[in-house]
Amino acid sequence: MEPHNSSFDEHKVLHDLKHYLPAQSPLKDFIHHNTLHAFQNLKFHDALRTASELFGYKVSLSLEEYRSLFKSGRIHEDVLDKIITDKIGDKELKSWKEKMISKVYNTATIPRIGMLRSNWKKVYHTDLDSMVHPILFRILCSYLDQGIAIWKFPGSEKSFLNALKEMESNSFSSLFRGKRARNLFLNSTCEINDLLKILVGDESLYAQYLYDQQFAHQGWSGMVSAIEDQPQTLLDKRDISTHDLIVFELLLEIDALDFQFGANWSPLCKGLTQKPIELFAEVPKTEHSQVMAIWQEAFEWSYYDRVLAGIQIEKKSTVAPQKKSFQAMFCIDDRECSFRRYLEQFDPACETFGTPGFFGVEFFYQPLDGKFYTKVCPAPVTPKYLIKEFGSKTKRQKDIHFSKHSHSFYSGWLIAQTLGFWAAVRLFFNVFKPSVTPAMASSFKHMDKFSKLTIENKNTDHKENGLQIGFTIEEMAIRVENLLKSIGMVTDFAPIVYVVGHGSSSVNNPHYAAYDCGACSGRAGSVNSRVICFMANHPDVREVLRTKGIMIPEETQFVGALHDTTRDEIQFYDEDSLTPLNRKYHQKNELVFDSALDFNAKERSRRFESIDTHLSPAKIHEAIRIRSVSLFEPRPELNHATNALCIVGRRELSKGLFLDRRSFMNSFDYQVDPEGKYLLNILNAAAPVCGGINLEYYFSRVDNQKLGAGTKLPHNVMGLFGVANGIDGDLRPGLPSQMIEVHDPVRLLIIVEHEPNVVLNTIQKNLATYEWFVNEWVNLVVVHPVTHRLFVFREGDFVPYEPLIYPVTQVNDLATLLESNQENIPVYALT
Repeated sequence: MEPHNSSFDEHKVLHDLKHYLPAQSPLKDFIHHNTLHAFQNLKFHDALRTASELFGYKVSLSLEEYRSLFKSGRIHEDVLDKIITDKIGDKELKSWKEKMISKVYNTATIPRIGMLRSNWKKVYHTDLDSMVHPILFRILCSYLDQGIAIWKFPGSEKSFLNALKEMESNSFSSLFRGKRARNLFLNSTCEINDLLKILVGDESLYAQYLYDQQFAHQGWSGMVSAIEDQPQTLLDKRDISTHDLIVFELLLEIDALDFQFGANWSPLCKGLTQKPIELFAEVPKTEHSQVMAIWQEAFEWSYYDRVLAGIQIEKKSTVAPQKKSFQAMFCIDDRECSFRRYLEQFDPACETFGTPGFFGVEFFYQPLDGKFYTKVCPAPVTPKYLIKEFGSKTKRQKDIHFSKHSHSFYSGWLIAQTLGFWAAVRLFFNVFKPSVTPAMASSFKHMDKFSKLTIENKNTDHKENGLQIGFTIEEMAIRVENLLKSIGMVTDFAPIVYVVGHGSSSVNNPHYAAYDCGACSGRAGSVNSRVICFMANHPDVREVLRTKGIMIPEETQFVGALHDTTRDEIQFYDEDSLTPLNRKYHQKNELVFDSALDFNAKERSRRFESIDTHLSPAKIHEAIRIRSVSLFEPRPELNHATNALCIVGRRELSKGLFLDRRSFMNSFDYQVDPEGKYLLNILNAAAPVCGGINLEYYFSRVDNQKLGAGTKLPHNVMGLFGVANGIDGDLRPGLPSQMIEVHDPVRLLIIVEHEPNVVLNTIQKNLATYEWFVNEWVNLVVVHPVTHRLFVFREGDFVPYEPLIYPVTQVNDLATLLESNQENIPVYALT
C-alpha cells in the first residue's frame, strides 16, 4: 500500500491522546474521577457506545445480567414499560419488550484500537509488545521510583530522555541491541515524525499508530501523562512527558525490529492491503445499543423510583426538643450515612449535618518533622495557606528494620540475622492474631492528638515558600460564615458542635488513599476539623459573624474529631478547652457516639463473610477492629461500594428512610439560600466529586480488567506510585475487584430540595457543572420544598415525575433485616 500525503500535527495528536489516557495520579493522591472523562462532551449512552467501539471497553452489565435482574424483580416491569414508552413510543412497546427479554444479539466486536499496530503480528509475525514492554516498563519504574529502589536512577534530576542519554553515553552496556537506534538516540534530534517515518511510513497513519502504541499500555502512559501535568503529585519530582515516552518507545521498537530482521524490514504501510477503519470515525447506533441503554435506564429507575417514593412519604410531625443535646457536622461521605442515623436513634435530641469533609478550609499541612507539604483540600484547589504542626510530645512509632540501613551490604546482613529473625517471628504470630503495628496506615497518625497548629496569622508579610502561615481573622470569619450558611446552621446552636472528619486505617493496602477523604485529596480530615473549630471558637471571628447575622452563643463550643471508617473508632481533639459544664455534656455524648459506632460496625458486618452478624454489636465491633489490621484481609472495608445517591437538602427529607449507606448527604436549607448562591458551590462540588466517585465505581465494576485494577492478590507496588501484576505488567488504573464486588453499576441520582427554576438557573451558571447534568452523566431530581412534588431534569428542563412503585415497605426490626441480608437492601421506611 503506497503512502499518500497527509499532515501530521504532532502537538495536536499528543494533546488529544493525553485527553483519552487514564487520568489517575500516583497512589498517594488517589482521587476518584470519571473514568471516561474524555467522552463527557457526549450524552451518556452515546459516550458508552463510542468508548466501547473505539477502545473495546465493557461499559455496562451484560444482556444476560440485565435479564436476570428483570426475572428476580430488581428491574421492575412497570419501570421497564415506562422507559420503552418514553424512548420508543406506545405502539412499539410489545415488540420492543420482546426484543428486550428474548431476542438474541451478536455482541462480539473487535475494538478499533490496536487494529493498525496488530499488523506487525499479521505481516511480520513478530510481537513487538513482548520485545519492548519489559525493558520499557522497568526503565520507567526505575526512573519514577519514589523510594523502593536501593539506588536512585542515574541522573534522575534530569529529564527522562536526558537521563537516559547520559546513562547510555557513560555505560559499557547499552539499552539497545543494535547500532541504529543507539545512534539515532545519541546523534539526532529524535523527532517523532522521523521515527514514525522509519516505522510506519505513511503520515496518514501516524496518529492512529501512536494511539495503538500508547493504549497497548494505557496504565503507564496515563501515569506519565498525569505526572507531566502535575509533577507535584510525586514527592521526589521527575521531569517526564508523553513526548519523551513515545520517543523512547519508538526507538525501542526500531531496535527490536532491527534485532529480529536486520535490514530486511520495511515500514508498516508497505505490508498493508487496506487501511484500518479510522479510529474516531462516527459510531452508529444499533438496535443492540438501544436495548442496552433501555435496560440500564430501567435498572437505575427501578431503584430511583423507590427512593423518590420514600422521599415523598409524609413525615410524621415530631416536636423538636427545646434544647439540642449536641450538633455534629460530618463529611457528605456515604459511609457516614448510617453513623448519623444511629446517633439520631440513640439521642433524638441531637442534630446532624453533612458537608464536604475539608469543611471549607483549604491549606497545605506540614506535620512535625515532615519534609513535605500535604494538600488537605479538593484536588483542583491550589491553596495559598500553610498549617504547621508543633508542640507534639509523642514520638511516632516505627519498626527499626524498616530503614535505609537495611539496604546496605553490611548493616543489611546484620539486621537480617538479628532484627529480621524476630520480625519474621512476629509476622508469623500476626497472621493468626492481627494487631496494630507501626507499619499500619492509620488515619489517627496523620496528626498528633495533643499537638498544636499554626492557625491564626498575625503577620501576613511573613510567608514560607510563597504560602501564608495560617489565616487572618477576616479570612477565618469568611470561611466559617460560608460553611454555616451552606448547611443551614445559622440559629439554635447546641452547647457542643462536633466537626467530624474521617479517614481510614489498613495494612498491606496500596489503595489506602482511596479510602480516606476525597475532599481532602485522599487524606484524613482531622487537621481540617481542628482548624475550622479553632476558627469558629475564636472570639474575634464570632464578633465578625455577629455583623453577618450569625449569633453563636458564648457557651457553644466547637470540637474537632476524626471518625476512622474502617475501625469505626472516633478521636476527639482539644477536649481540654471545654468548659466544666460542656465537659460533662461531652462525657455523656461520648457514650452515644460509642453506641452508635458499635451498631454501625454491626451494620457494616453483614457484607463480610468472616464475621457472624448475629453476634452482639460490641463483639462484632471488636472483630471489625481485628479485621482492619489483618495482613491477609483484602477487604478492610468496602469504601464507597454501592453509592447511588446524593441528597442535597434538610435532614428531614430522608430522616425516616433506610438508604443502606448508599447516599452522599449534603445539608442545605433553601430558606437560608433562596437564590441558590450556596447551592451553586455545593453542586459545583457534588457533580464532579460525588459523580466522579460514582462513575469510577461504575466502570471498575462493569469492566474490572480494562477500566478497573483487577484483583488485588497479584498486585505488585511499583515505585510507590502504582500497582501492576508482577514485575513487568502494565499499571492498573481504576479500582480493584475487592472494592467493587458488591457495587450496583447505576449512575448517581442527585436529589435537591429547592424550587425547580432556582436549581435550573443555578446549574446553568457553570458550564462544566451543567455538562454533568445535561449530558446525563449524573441524574438530577428536584423536590419542591413546599408542595413536595418531584421534577426530573430532562433535555435542559425540569418535568414532573410521579413514582410508579407504591407503597414503600415499612420495617420495624432493622437488626433482623441486616442480619439476614448480604446483598443490597431496597429502600425501607423506618417506623
